[in-house]
Amino acid sequence: MCGIIGYTGHRQALDIVIGGLRRLDYRGYDSAGIALHGEGGLLVSKAPGSVSGLRRQLNGQPTLGLCAIGHTRWATHGAPNEANAHPHLSCSGDIALVHNGVIENAEDLRTLLKRRGHHFRSETDTEVLAHLLEDAEGSTLEDRVFEALEVVEGTYGMAAVWTAEPEKIVLARNGSPLLVGIGEGEFFLASDAAAVLEHTRSIVHLEDGDVSVLTPDGYRIVDRSWQTQNRAVDRIQWSLSDVELNGFDSFMHKEIHEQPESTRRAISGRLQPDAGLVRLGGLGLGVEEIRNIDRILILGCGTSWHAGLIARQAIQELSGIPVSVEYASEFQYASGLDLGRTISIAVSQSGETADTLGAVRTARAAGSYVLGVVNVVGSTLARESDSGVYLRAGPEIGVASTKAFTSQVITLLMLALRFGWARGLPGPEGSRLARELDEIPELIHRALRLEPEMEVLAKELYEARSFLYLGRGASFPVALEGALKLKEISYIHAEGYPAAEMKHGPIALVDEEMPVVCVAPSDPLLPKMVANIQEVRARGGQVLAVGSEGDDILDAVADRVIRVPATSKLFSPLVTVIPLQLLAYHIARLRGCNVDRPRNLAKSVTVE
Repeated sequence: MCGIIGYTGHRQALDIVIGGLRRLDYRGYDSAGIALHGEGGLLVSKAPGSVSGLRRQLNGQPTLGLCAIGHTRWATHGAPNEANAHPHLSCSGDIALVHNGVIENAEDLRTLLKRRGHHFRSETDTEVLAHLLEDAEGSTLEDRVFEALEVVEGTYGMAAVWTAEPEKIVLARNGSPLLVGIGEGEFFLASDAAAVLEHTRSIVHLEDGDVSVLTPDGYRIVDRSWQTQNRAVDRIQWSLSDVELNGFDSFMHKEIHEQPESTRRAISGRLQPDAGLVRLGGLGLGVEEIRNIDRILILGCGTSWHAGLIARQAIQELSGIPVSVEYASEFQYASGLDLGRTISIAVSQSGETADTLGAVRTARAAGSYVLGVVNVVGSTLARESDSGVYLRAGPEIGVASTKAFTSQVITLLMLALRFGWARGLPGPEGSRLARELDEIPELIHRALRLEPEMEVLAKELYEARSFLYLGRGASFPVALEGALKLKEISYIHAEGYPAAEMKHGPIALVDEEMPVVCVAPSDPLLPKMVANIQEVRARGGQVLAVGSEGDDILDAVADRVIRVPATSKLFSPLVTVIPLQLLAYHIARLRGCNVDRPRNLAKSVTVE
C-alpha cells in the first residue's frame, strides 16, 4: 500500500526520488522519507504528512548525491510520525532501508536483536530489517540481505543502501511488488511504474524470491540460490500525460470522464459485432475446454467483487455455466476443495492485491485453472495466472476505482459472450448482444452529460447522514458499487441492498431524512422495483431513481428520476453506474474531502 522509489546513476538523485514519491501520492500515505548518499555520508530525512512537507524540510541541507531511496508510508505498525516513517536505520546509521509489507515474526526478531544490543527507535515491524542487516556478517550489502532474509517471515518489497557501498541499492521481493527501471547509465526501482515513467519506459518486474542489485554500471537479479534470473523487460505503453491531471481538478474526475475511451480500448479488436464473436488473445481456452467447464468461480475484492457479481448473471444466462462469486479475502482460507473442471476468474485492477493472490493460490492448489482479468501488465496476477485478459484501462490514479470498474465489467461481459458462443448461444442473439455491447462507449459518453444534473442533486443531498442504495438483478451490484463510492470518498454511511431484501431489516432505517437511491432501468424486474420504491415512499424516504430514457413509469413514484440511455439488462450496469459515480464525486467535493486520497485507504492493498 505504501510507495517506494530509488535511483542510482549519474544525475542528482534527490529531485528524481522526490518527483517519484509525488507520482505515488495516489497510493495513499501518511508520512514520507528519503535516504541519500551525499558527500557527508548518509542523509536521512523523514516526516509525517506530505511529500511537499518533506521537500521543504530538506531546504538548506546539503543534498548533492547520486544514489537515494524514498518511501511514502501508510501506517500499519505504529502511528504516522517521524519515528515510524521510513527509511529506517541501523544502530550505527550506516544502513537505511525502506519496506512495504508485513514482517510477521517482527516481535520475536526484535526481542532477539535487543538481546544482542540493538536499540530500536520506532514501533514498526520494518525496523527489524535494518538491524538484521547490521547484524549480518556479509562483506557486501547483497550478502547481508540474503543472510537477514533467512530468518524473516512475512511479505516484503524492500530496498536498502549502505555507506560502505555508496552507489549500490539492493532490493528484495516476497509478496509486495517491486520493479527495476532501466535507463542509460542509470537505474531506478519502484513499487509502481508511475514513479519512473518520467525517466524510462523499460521496466523489469521482480518475482517473489528475487534479489536485485543496482549500480550505475548495471543491474542483476538472482534467486535465493544465487542463480541469475533473466526476467523479461516490459515496455510501459501509457504516456506521462496519462498520469497527469490535464485540466481536471482531480484524477477521479478525469478517470470518470475517460470511461468512454477506456471501455472502447477494452473491446477494440476483440469484439466483432456483426459476426457476434469475441476474440480474446490471452484467453487460452478453446471451444472444447469451455464446453467441458462444470463451474466458474469469480474471485475479487471490493469493486472487483461487484464486477464479478454482474458477470455472474451474464455468464449463467448466456452459457448455462453455474457461477459463484467469492470474496477473495475469505476464499483464500478455504480448505478441502476439489476444483477440477472449474475455471477461477481472478479480477484485480493492480494485479497485486494480496487477498486476491492468496485466493488464486488456494484455487490452484485445489486443481482449478486460473484466468486473470487485470489492468497492470506484468503484475503478479498476470504472471501467476494460467491465462488472462488485460483491461486496457490505462493507469488509474484515483484510489476509488471508476474506469477500472467499467473496464472490468465490459471485459467480463465479453467473456460471457465468448462462453455463450462456445456453448450454443444462438447466432442472431449473440450478434444482437455484440452490437449492443459495441455501442456501450457511446452510451457512457451520453450518460456523462448528466453531470450538471448530478451536481445540483449533490448540493441537495451532501448533508445527509446515511444513504440506502437498492437494485435488483444486474442492478443490485450497481447499488453496492454506488454505496461503496459514496462511503469511501465522502465518508457518509451508505449501504447497498437487493431491493427485495430491504423489507427483511433495512426498511427500519428509512425515514424522511434518508435518501434512497434506486437503480431501476427498463428490464423485466422494473415492475417489482417500482413496488419496492412504493414501500420506501410509504415510510417517508426520499427516492432518487436511476431509470432508462423513454420510460416514464418512475415519474409517479420517485422524487427525482435520472435517466440514462437504455440498453440490454445485462449491459445496463455500465451506464447506470455513471450518475452514481458523479453523485459520489460531487458530494465528496462539497464536503471538502480529498477524492483522490480518501482517508485510511490505499490504491493497491498489498497486505491481508
